[in-house]
Amino acid sequence: MVQQALYRALVSTKWLAEAVRANKIGPQLQVLDASWYEPGTRDAPKEFREQHVPGASFFDIEECKDKSSPYELMLPSEKHFADYVGHLGISNDTHVVVYDGDEVGSFYAPRAWWMFRVFGHRTVSVLNGGFKNWVKEGHPVTSQVTRMEPAVFKATLNRLLLKTYEDILENMESKRFQLVDARSEGRYRGTEPEPGNTDLGIEPGHILGSLNMPFFNFLTEEGFEKSTEEIRNMFQEKKVDPSKPLIATCRKGITACHIALGAYLCGEPDVSIYDGSWSEWFRRAPSELKISEWNRRKAQARE
Repeated sequence: MVQQALYRALVSTKWLAEAVRANKIGPQLQVLDASWYEPGTRDAPKEFREQHVPGASFFDIEECKDKSSPYELMLPSEKHFADYVGHLGISNDTHVVVYDGDEVGSFYAPRAWWMFRVFGHRTVSVLNGGFKNWVKEGHPVTSQVTRMEPAVFKATLNRLLLKTYEDILENMESKRFQLVDARSEGRYRGTEPEPGNTDLGIEPGHILGSLNMPFFNFLTEEGFEKSTEEIRNMFQEKKVDPSKPLIATCRKGITACHIALGAYLCGEPDVSIYDGSWSEWFRRAPSELKISEWNRRKAQARE
């Protein structure tokens, strides 16, 4: 198989600032703010209206999802995605740059990057360092919201990059894929609670057979993506080979995309995301396929 040249997964703040200065934001180059925060913490749409990269549009993941699913932030249909990004002025010829405002540098941007790729869009990049470093470096911001002319976007789902509950169950027997969890060690082991809506009743823990690579380890303290060499070493230390079939998981298919991005930077573009992730697995999987120290710790606390 001929190796296809990979499109650049990262663009620098300097590169984007030069594009903004040159008035290149438009039909050929679109910038999206893909910020999302747990309810009751920060208000992403409000923050976008207050300040964002000039010319950027807001990519609302609450709108661009499968609203009929009982699980969190699941992938929308091809038509839903195509209509949504087309309304933002994005066509199949647009280079899309995504960022978010999280304090770690990038949190949701890799999810948006993966969403474009899973729907067949190759020319998409993450702003390295995110909005945090864009502001820190003194690049321009605005509160003016730009309205782009709607465009036609044709979405074609790439099933190679997407895995379902049934796929993970099948993998329990076949073990064709490596399975890697991007959450913190405490949530993976079940020693610290899952954040967010407690009404969901999701306890921490992990899928039987999965390894743990916390997503924030892919980022520097300043919020930039680590070097390719550092990322390769991380995979080696965990005995994960991104050149072989790999499925990334997390709580709701978000930080798992950091693993896919890291592998992509190492030249391996075909990492799959288990979209339902632990949110779905906790509800549906047999108890013997869910590994957690949570109940044991609760019992010890009662003693």
